[in-house]
Amino acid sequence: MVSRRDAAQAPAGPRLEPANRAEETEVGSYFIANYPPFSFWSDADLFAVEEALNQAPHPDVPLGLYLHIPFCRKRCKFCYFRVYTEKNARDVEAYVSALADEVALYSRYPAFSERPLRFVYFGGGTPSFLSPRQLLSFVDKLRGAVDWDGAEEVTFECEPGTLSRSKVEALKEIGVTRLSLGVENFDDAILRENGRAHESAEIYEAYEWIQESGFPNVNIDLIAGMVGETQQNWDACIRKTIELSPDSVTVYQMELPYNTVYSREIMVEGRPVPVADWGQKRAWVGQAFEELERAGYRVSSGYTVVKRGTPGKFSYRDSLWHGADMVGTGVSSFSFLAGVHFQNLDRIEDYVAAIERGNLPLQRALRVGDKERLIRELILQMKLGSLDLQYFRKKFNRDVMKEFRPVFESLKSKGHLDWQGDRVVLSQRGLLRVDTLLPSFFLPEHRDARYT
Repeated sequence: MVSRRDAAQAPAGPRLEPANRAEETEVGSYFIANYPPFSFWSDADLFAVEEALNQAPHPDVPLGLYLHIPFCRKRCKFCYFRVYTEKNARDVEAYVSALADEVALYSRYPAFSERPLRFVYFGGGTPSFLSPRQLLSFVDKLRGAVDWDGAEEVTFECEPGTLSRSKVEALKEIGVTRLSLGVENFDDAILRENGRAHESAEIYEAYEWIQESGFPNVNIDLIAGMVGETQQNWDACIRKTIELSPDSVTVYQMELPYNTVYSREIMVEGRPVPVADWGQKRAWVGQAFEELERAGYRVSSGYTVVKRGTPGKFSYRDSLWHGADMVGTGVSSFSFLAGVHFQNLDRIEDYVAAIERGNLPLQRALRVGDKERLIRELILQMKLGSLDLQYFRKKFNRDVMKEFRPVFESLKSKGHLDWQGDRVVLSQRGLLRVDTLLPSFFLPEHRDARYT
């Protein structure tokens, strides 16, 4: 699933279930983005990518496009994505040109060209790092290979300090329907300590421009447990978010994958990094959800609330978590197509060189079977807070309650979930730690392996 992990920089052995150890935030992966683990993907399965691309698409399987813009003004100390902070305008323009060319390469294959896009997602990095001129030029070139006018959702990630009124207008012009604003925190000292490039004044300025432009859907991201966070400040973050009244709010719990600045400080320099423990982070997310619910929102997943009375649909998330195909373009990006996972080359120089040779910039892949696809959808849909068992019987002809009953019963005994009829419903306790529960559903060979 896109660039959730920068696999090339991560050594073996990330911790999959921190809640089973001490509650401290240790170095290691927490967020489960995909299945099977990335460490099982290899170049041995790359042959399967072209086979998948040449298949006639299944009419009931939607298609999405992810576009990775890996540039940032600064590298956040908790960031684990493939990003670059020292590239000049010429480097940026060479990359986005290659990115458009990659999409054109995919447009030659029936699995991509013979169906419409349900969603488009500009992620990063910082897509809003691009200037209005670079953005419009990039999209003009993209439009020669792909059309998203009929897409349900076009999402664009933004860092507040990179926005201007003209850039916001350019985003509206290219058809963006959902903006995701990376606020993370409203306290300048905390933002600086954690390496964020923006400060609070830029949040409010950017939000004003966004509201003036009338985007149909605006999301704000927060992170619970950043270095320096206090209860008093977290209270203020929730209050200020409610005052802005975005259409949705996403609250992540701070983690420390291996390839972050903070993780290197801990592992190499032996410096303590005071990230809040997991119990505190869960409590803060739970508090945010409860206060936002009182303010007119409803819980949409283990990370997200949406305003009541709005559709609250996230086409990108909901499509992927129900087995949609997605072509991930750009350096280090991840794709899933016709039962094949694959990832792009993870160095920008190698990526651009492959595109210039006219080749898809592929690094590793994994073809999966029906059982692995079922588990993938099951664990991702658990993040929504409930499972529809009839969905799995209809799609996979499998009774997941029967197959995984010992796991479900164990989680029920701990107060994480319950079920009645055809629905499994997670408790608040279970939902706030959902990523720690998911490895219990993995096949045995995947449970103790490294994730990335």
